[in-house]
Amino acid sequence: MADLIAQGIESVPGCSARLRTVPAISTVCEATEASIPDDGAPYVELSDLKECAAIALGSPTRFGNMASAMKYFWDGTVADWLSGSLCGKPACVFTSTGSLHGGQESTLLSMMLPLMHHGMLIVGLPYTHAALMSTSSGGTPYGASHWSGSDGSKIISEESRQLATALGRRLAQTAQQLHRP
Repeated sequence: MADLIAQGIESVPGCSARLRTVPAISTVCEATEASIPDDGAPYVELSDLKECAAIALGSPTRFGNMASAMKYFWDGTVADWLSGSLCGKPACVFTSTGSLHGGQESTLLSMMLPLMHHGMLIVGLPYTHAALMSTSSGGTPYGASHWSGSDGSKIISEESRQLATALGRRLAQTAQQLHRP
């Protein structure tokens, strides 16, 4: 889904996406992954947040909430909160669930909370996107979503693809509008 959001962002002239991830944390202690991931996007650094014009935040659903590693990361942004470095930046959220009614919307809402505390401007998906009315596998006005199946084998439906790309495009367009001279 992050790749689809990025495609939407990069479909807007002058905009580029920077993919990042957070390291896993242990449920037993605060042990983390190696400092550089073996594959995929690099780990996010606080400087990434300050350098971006907008943020698309995604997480798998964990019991109707964002994953603990994502929450752990945001819990470490107090200095940014105090300085207001993210205030006024647009942001959107997206998620994927293993079960059809696995808490997509509550997960999206849980990810909005730290963004709102930072003073960010939440961008959702309006019902002008026809796919919101026809999708049966994900997609909400709160943000893009995907039902992946309990084993992760369900491919992203065409409607969910359209909505994720549209969300990325809307985020980039909003960032551009906010940064016009």
